[in-house]
Amino acid sequence: MAQIPAENSVVLDAKGLRALAHPVRVQLLGLLRAHGPATATQLAARLALNSGATSYHLRQLAAAGFVAEDAERGNARERWWRSVHQLTRFSSEDLADREPEAAMAYLQSVHTTYTLRTQQALDGLQTLPRPWREAFDMSDAALRLTPTEAQNMRDEIWSVIDRYRRAPGDTEPQDAERVWVNVHVLPDIDIAEQEAES
Repeated sequence: MAQIPAENSVVLDAKGLRALAHPVRVQLLGLLRAHGPATATQLAARLALNSGATSYHLRQLAAAGFVAEDAERGNARERWWRSVHQLTRFSSEDLADREPEAAMAYLQSVHTTYTLRTQQALDGLQTLPRPWREAFDMSDAALRLTPTEAQNMRDEIWSVIDRYRRAPGDTEPQDAERVWVNVHVLPDIDIAEQEAES
C-alpha cells in the first residue's frame, strides 16, 4: 500500500478553491478520478445533466488545472477529459481566512457530493452481496478532545487509510472493489458559541 505521490496530488490555491466551489465540478472531478477518462456526454449521463452544462464545468476545471483533454482518446467529434491529479488537499487556514466565501462554497460542494454518494450507497445496500453488507459502516462517536488531540486523531486515521491505498500498477486481489471512506472531524458548534460569549 502507498500514499499518493505528491506529484499526483494538488494543494488548493485561491483559483482552485473558486473553481471547485460548485458541487457539479466536485462530482465531475470525482468521476474522472474514480472511473478514468470520459466525454462530457458520458459524464452528463451519470449526473443526469445536459452535455452543454457538463462541458462548461469541464472547461472551468481545465482552466484551473484540475482536468485536461485526453489527446490519445479524443477525435474531431468528441473530446475526452482526464483528471490531472488523484487527490485534492485543502489545508491552509490562511487561504480560508483570505477567501472565506470560496472556502465555504467549496466545503459545501464537498458535503453535497458526500451526501449524494452516501444516499446512493444506502439505496443499493440491500442488493449488495452479504460480505459487502457486513463491511458497511455508518457510525459516529462523540469525543471530548483538545484541538491537538483532534488533529492527531485525524492524522492517525489518514495514516491507516494510506496503508490500504494501492499505488498505480499494484496488483489488486480479484475481489477488490472501490470503497469510499469519508472522514469527518467536526467540532461541535457549541465551541464557537461559547467563545463568542466569553
